Amino acid sequence: MKQLTIDQARLRLLPDRAIYLEDLGALLVSDVHLGKAETFQRHGFPVPSQVNQATLDRLQHLCRQVQADSLWILGDLVHSQAGLTDGVIDQWLRFLAATQVTAHLIVGNHDRPLNDSLSQLSLTCWVEAVAMDTVLLSHEPVPNPDQLNICGHIHPCLRLNLGCDRLRLPCFHWQAGQNRLTLPAFGEFTGGHDIRLGPGDVAYGVAEGEIVSFSG
Repeated sequence: MKQLTIDQARLRLLPDRAIYLEDLGALLVSDVHLGKAETFQRHGFPVPSQVNQATLDRLQHLCRQVQADSLWILGDLVHSQAGLTDGVIDQWLRFLAATQVTAHLIVGNHDRPLNDSLSQLSLTCWVEAVAMDTVLLSHEPVPNPDQLNICGHIHPCLRLNLGCDRLRLPCFHWQAGQNRLTLPAFGEFTGGHDIRLGPGDVAYGVAEGEIVSFSG
C-alpha cells in the first residue's frame, strides 16, 4: 500500500490495482472488462471464463478489506454486448449481494454501446465526470482539470530494462503537470499501454503485492 495526499485528498494506492479514498469511504477501480473471455469465445478463441470470477473475488476481498461504503468503477465494467451473458450478470449480482456495497459506474467507451442493458446490473450509471469533494472522477482523462482528476482508460504499464532483464509492470501514473492520476486496469484479462515518464511524473508500479515508485 502507498499513502498519498494530493490536493487535500487522502489516497491509499492498493497493490490490487485500486485506490481507496479514505475521507469518502470510496473504493475506486477501473477497466474491469467483465465478459472479455466470453467475447473472445464468441470469436472462436478458447479463453476460460474463470477470469470473471477471479476478478470479482479480488474485488470482493478489497471491499471487505477497506470496508468500503461505495464502489466506483471508472469505466469499462463490461467488455462488450457479447460478454454480457446471463452468467456474467449473475456473477456480478452475486458479488453485490455478498458485499452489500453501493456501486457506481462512470460509463466508459466499452460500456456506452450497452446503455440499454446496464440497468440489469443494479448500479448507478454516470455518463459524465463526477466531482466528489476535492477529486474529479472520470473514465477518459479530463483536459486541464480544476481539481485532481482520477481516471482510467489508458491501462498504464511501465517497461523496465535492467541489463539482460525486461520487466513490465502495471502502474498508477501520476502526472503533476496535468493534475492527473491514472489507475491501472483492474481486470484479470486486460492488456496494457506502455507509458513514458515526463518531468515530475511518477509511476507507482505494482509488483508481487508491493508498490514501487519510479520518477521521471
